[in-house]
Amino acid sequence: MSEYKYNKLNVTHSSTLEGLTVRDDVLVEIATFLSRRWSDKPKSLVTFTEEANPKTSPDKNQIALPHLRGYAGNRFQKYRQWRVSLWYESMRLKYSTKVLSYDHAFGFVFNALEKKRIESIGLDDWKGMMDEIIFDEGISWLNRPLLNSLYGVQKLLEGFGQLFLTGYIKGELFSSEHDKVAKAVELATSVVQEALASQYQTRWIEEQVPRIIKILQVDPLVLIPFSTIRSRFGISMSESELSRQIEKIVRKRRTAEKNIEKSVDAIVDGTDILPEYETLVRESKRHENEGYENLENMGISIPHRLDVNESEVYDTNLIHKTKAKFKEWRTGWIERHDRFGDEFDSEAFIEFIPTPFIVDLKLTIKTRVMILLDHSSSIQEVELKYKQVTNALCEALSFLGVRFAVYAFSTDGKQVKCWLIKPPNYRWSSICTKRLAQIRASGGTPLAEIYGLLEPMVRSFKPEIFFTLTDGEPSDTDAVRHMVLSFRKIGTHMVALGLGRNLDEAISIGQNLRYLEYERSLAVSKLEDIPKKVIGLLKS
Repeated sequence: MSEYKYNKLNVTHSSTLEGLTVRDDVLVEIATFLSRRWSDKPKSLVTFTEEANPKTSPDKNQIALPHLRGYAGNRFQKYRQWRVSLWYESMRLKYSTKVLSYDHAFGFVFNALEKKRIESIGLDDWKGMMDEIIFDEGISWLNRPLLNSLYGVQKLLEGFGQLFLTGYIKGELFSSEHDKVAKAVELATSVVQEALASQYQTRWIEEQVPRIIKILQVDPLVLIPFSTIRSRFGISMSESELSRQIEKIVRKRRTAEKNIEKSVDAIVDGTDILPEYETLVRESKRHENEGYENLENMGISIPHRLDVNESEVYDTNLIHKTKAKFKEWRTGWIERHDRFGDEFDSEAFIEFIPTPFIVDLKLTIKTRVMILLDHSSSIQEVELKYKQVTNALCEALSFLGVRFAVYAFSTDGKQVKCWLIKPPNYRWSSICTKRLAQIRASGGTPLAEIYGLLEPMVRSFKPEIFFTLTDGEPSDTDAVRHMVLSFRKIGTHMVALGLGRNLDEAISIGQNLRYLEYERSLAVSKLEDIPKKVIGLLKS
């Protein structure tokens, strides 16, 4: 696609996208969602790597992808290639049990065979990916090295990769080299076909690799220079040349694929993926307007790690139960699923009841809520459960459409930190859960200091309810009392939820909180009771 054509397409759909990029946190969020959907692995984790090739660990459900800048073309083209790479690695999570390094000949050949196998299987379920695979094959072909510029083992393996995966070679092979590559590709193709026909798995594919290595006459452990199946480094081309070459390759591939119905222009333009990319760019722009930089200047820290596996914080049963409680209160209906029950005769009901129709009046909650989480060292024993309950509560608040913000405090490197988990204008998402998961419980309870850091946010957001979840006495009770009263003067209802390890401790904490001028102070001895308490407060 030419630069002019791409810009014209952008102007047609949204002129606000010019010059904008996708933020890493937004990219990780959509990647996590897509990989879990494609791979059927609800705990899969996607991170970035600085290497040229993806790294996937099926045993750990982890995918490491190169950053967008590692791909060729303009920003939209880079995103499309990155998305295809994510799909392939998700298919590896689902259908492969092993992924080897591309750095040696054995792994190079093995990964190529597995890629062909999982592509065929994956397309049975995700037929819509065919267009994107064709585009990716076309644009990446232009960035493959010329075989004329390679020598020895590198030339044989690169020739094998090109001919096996695309059906073409870029450059020239001498007669003896061509014979080796052609025979190896013929065997590799039959191996993949047999694996698909007999439903053989990764282990069987690995057992066939030595036969291909023998035909190529290379050492299986020989190290390969920086030229791989997904090499992004080739000769430079103008946008017009790039567009013509992609169309040429797409047309040739299209003649061999009977299930490809879209035109070449539609595949090249990526009109199906463009709305998704537009959404990501807008989301990235919205994030930039959240004022994160100003927050950090005011002493509010933001957990930046994106390689955190947040799946352990998700307690699916707890989330469903919490949402159900909120739903019952919101709708006034109690939903139960039983094996047995009375049969409902709708015709008799309508005939004998004068007003048979049911009106479901849903309550709307327009309350603005701010939540502060105590992550002092005293919660280390129940830290995981504490985070699971918090995540379930936030999921339920998001489900109700409540506008809320979440902060936490702990000690990091002997310094008190106030962490931003979720800003007010941002929906609860996996990024928020990642931030929550990476905060470690440590330090004391400098509540007054944290309130002081949050005061500008409180005055800006003006929450109607400020929940403070804590399990201990603050270090300076007089200062806390002063800050609580100052927040109450601006119209914020200050509520404290005390967390105790047992009933006696919960009662003691609750009594202590009463002397800090909170409007309401509650105490729980079971973390699972926190959502119920919050529901009760929202009702009132």
